[in-house]
Amino acid sequence: MNDGLPNGYRRVGEERIRENVGLAYDDLTPGLVIEHRPGRTVTETDNLLGTALTGNVAPIHTDAHYSRQTRWGRILVCGGVTLNLVAGMSVRSISGLTSANLALDRVRFQAPVHVGDTLYAQTRILSRRHSDSWPGNGLITCHTTGHNQEDTCVLTFTRTFLIPLDADAVRNATHY
Repeated sequence: MNDGLPNGYRRVGEERIRENVGLAYDDLTPGLVIEHRPGRTVTETDNLLGTALTGNVAPIHTDAHYSRQTRWGRILVCGGVTLNLVAGMSVRSISGLTSANLALDRVRFQAPVHVGDTLYAQTRILSRRHSDSWPGNGLITCHTTGHNQEDTCVLTFTRTFLIPLDADAVRNATHY
């Protein structure tokens, strides 16, 4: 029972509500498509921090003069940055309560991403099942796509993660 509250919220005290993070196992049914919002505009700082953290010294990601001479004509955002931004956009709804990430498969970079592009993500739930080795958890496999502001697909990947079967028990025990 939602106590008359808007979806995504629950009562935690008198005159106090809390946002829910992560859809529950039962909500993540195969075939469900979730559009993740808001979008995220890629900044130069995003790209520079990502390249610095990974040690990626390719000039296509960091050298504007060099990049102007390539087929792209400008800096190309590092693929790892794009992957992390798009995957991160999906966390609040699909894996906010995850117990463990198990796999990231079939990662494909479909089109270039540049500083100033705005990314949007959507996820389709492919499968779910109860875990044999982790009682009380289920395995979710999903396919996520990232699109830019022109609706061009820039990235696709499949991810599998563990999620508790009883979201309310986890939320109540951990203050989520």
